[in-house]
Amino acid sequence: MPDTFHWLDVQRIAEELAEAHPGRDPYQVRFTELREMVRVLPGFQEQPGHPVNEKILETIQAAWADERDEADRDED
Repeated sequence: MPDTFHWLDVQRIAEELAEAHPGRDPYQVRFTELREMVRVLPGFQEQPGHPVNEKILETIQAAWADERDEADRDED
């Protein structure tokens, strides 16, 4: 995986969030908090001209939930 990623790297963000916050329910995280959680991930860099919006945050949230669910299935 590349060392850095940005808002459009939704799958990478979801994987990083699932690893960093294994006990969190993505659907209980407000978008303002989610935005900050992503910004502090190691390797995350915002790119000029690619701001985050609600649609991107919704997509990240759903992908994070999928990652969490997949991890739960792998444990069973």
